[in-house]
Amino acid sequence: MAEFWEYIMKLFKSSENSSPTQPAKHHLIIRTEEEKKDYEYWKKTLIRRRLQDWVNDQYAIFRIRPNDTDEALDFLNMTSSKGFVIHFHKTNYSQRDITHFFDFLKEKVLELDYRSQISDTRTYNRASWVETIQRHYLKPRPFVKKDGKLRQLFGNIMIVLELHNDQVYNLKFSATSYHDHQFLEADDFKDLIFQIVS
Repeated sequence: MAEFWEYIMKLFKSSENSSPTQPAKHHLIIRTEEEKKDYEYWKKTLIRRRLQDWVNDQYAIFRIRPNDTDEALDFLNMTSSKGFVIHFHKTNYSQRDITHFFDFLKEKVLELDYRSQISDTRTYNRASWVETIQRHYLKPRPFVKKDGKLRQLFGNIMIVLELHNDQVYNLKFSATSYHDHQFLEADDFKDLIFQIVS
């Protein structure tokens, strides 16, 4: 029993010391066998297909009429960073579906000559709520072209699932490319969208 209270006291202490750069808790994402089985089942569901179709359709709208996209989805289109943010708190998807979609996006990126750099969870104690950030960070497998420049594919990819008080808030998918003489120009983001949600 003494060990249990010692563990609880450590949790409270780490929570008090939490800051924007120092999480109260930090651990790697490791899915259980049960979660993996459920994920494999989920991939065959209509919900997975609907999520993919929705992102794909909204991206097509964004490219023609950026102001007409669904309010639950925003697209990022900066010089070095492109992607999308799904405001899941504005939708009716379950946490299970969202978590599986988060892992599904990672799986689709891994099929494109990417490797997983890290998958982790960080929890921060905010003033009136608890923020949990789950992330998959993926990098292209190293390639060198004949002219000595590195192929960056679509750049480094970060998939972030943000929870407020254990409720899913946003999912952010971003590809950040390098504009440097050491790298070839990044592949077009529309091709990445096509490969992950089509």
